[in-house]
Amino acid sequence: MEGYQALVLVSFGGPEKPEDVMPFLRRVTAGRRIPENRIENVAKHYYDVGGASPINASCRGLLAALRRELDGTGLALYWGNRNWAPMLAGTVAQMRDDGVTRALAFVTSAYGGYSSCRQYLDDISAARAAVGPGAPEISKLRLYYNHPGWVGPWASSVRATLERAQEEGDIEVLFSAHSIPLSLAATSPYVGHVTETARLCAELAGIKSWRLVWQSRSGPPSSPWLGPDVCEVIGTSTARSIVVAPIGFVCDNMEIVHDLDVEAAAVAREQGARLWRAPTVTTSPGFVSMVRQLVEERLGPGAERAALGQDGPWPDECPVGHCPL
Repeated sequence: MEGYQALVLVSFGGPEKPEDVMPFLRRVTAGRRIPENRIENVAKHYYDVGGASPINASCRGLLAALRRELDGTGLALYWGNRNWAPMLAGTVAQMRDDGVTRALAFVTSAYGGYSSCRQYLDDISAARAAVGPGAPEISKLRLYYNHPGWVGPWASSVRATLERAQEEGDIEVLFSAHSIPLSLAATSPYVGHVTETARLCAELAGIKSWRLVWQSRSGPPSSPWLGPDVCEVIGTSTARSIVVAPIGFVCDNMEIVHDLDVEAAAVAREQGARLWRAPTVTTSPGFVSMVRQLVEERLGPGAERAALGQDGPWPDECPVGHCPL
């Protein structure tokens, strides 16, 4: 693995005990003028499940799988979050102290967009600046929304969920991702990327009828965001079983645990239906293998750059000025 000494997993981060919840939420919402009562309402979602988001546990599972997958490569493995411990700046400092000068970064987001790509790049740059002289050079691996190692595991997850749901009668299939303001959607490839993942997944899973929906909107009612909302769609469905595949997310998080497993499931019950949520693919062997393939692409110019559909593989370097805020 000449030229690189490490791979760092970069994720969003989340609280792991009740006393972490409000500091975490205040960090995430800093500068966004979110009303205090809104923050307190979101905090209750965490308290209802013991005060811990599942995202850090998901990252630990992925790290364990990556250690096995990357064994023998000589790459040291690190983990740093954007918004909660282990914080990315601290991880970069540890990498510097360990003698790492060049590293690759795998980000737990498959798509282009400000929050899903550009902000990760900005946070990596900010972490390096905070560490100062000696901070390792860190190159983010490319987007993987149409990689077989992303689409294939999701198709398998959906197929397995459909097999369980068939016992309940007619089925509606929904693919969901985090909503964003229309103003951001207009300046990024986010919608196109998510749509392509859904299309490829449905095609691979043999699903002829499906819908793309959006979830977890957090902006004021006066600001237009992507729709339709998952709960609105479920609220008008006539299906007895509703399968939701949260393809917008790599790891389990509160957007899945609360917004789908609690809120969307409750709407389904009101309709006399049952919601079946497809599991995320965080530690799927195909997904873990994809990470190694993305690493190998950067190490060898002749390595295969796998991609499904017509878009082709995303470039190693995102276009300059892409996805502005």
